[in-house]
Amino acid sequence: MAEFLTKSIHRWVLLILVALMAMPLASCSKPTIVDGKAVVALDGTDYTLDIVADDATRERGLGGVASLPDNGGMLFVFEDSKVRAFVMRDCLIDIDIIFLDPSGRIVAMHHMPVEPPQTEEESALEYERRLKKYSSRFSAKFAIEIVGGLLETMDLQEGQLIDLDTEYLMSIVQ
Repeated sequence: MAEFLTKSIHRWVLLILVALMAMPLASCSKPTIVDGKAVVALDGTDYTLDIVADDATRERGLGGVASLPDNGGMLFVFEDSKVRAFVMRDCLIDIDIIFLDPSGRIVAMHHMPVEPPQTEEESALEYERRLKKYSSRFSAKFAIEIVGGLLETMDLQEGQLIDLDTEYLMSIVQ
């Protein structure tokens, strides 16, 4: 009986030690969603991105935005995966864009400089037609927009996996 109790105590002590050792690891892991924003690591730096998951907000994007924090931007989430094109409609600052497939792999990256604004002589259709289109080239379900010029300082490659909480993001898409 004493041997049985000794083995049981050793098992419980071992389980407690394993649990205690795992606790610091769990507390060090960073959540990917904080206050409704996605925290996404790009080239070793965390970016806090506004999540854009509905048509109206996707259409507006960063149009009219005069500045972004260096580690800020937007994460666009789409219901489906297809070839996409973004334009610099009403944008006041240069933007870099990273297109991602459904698993979070980079399919295309572009630097998008500011376009001249719509003139009084231009119709909305004429303005839209003259804007340069930046294509994902392959099916994309996500797009990340950050401060223009940052891509030049990063070592990101097409095919590289960007860690996203895709399950959560797909649960909020509209």
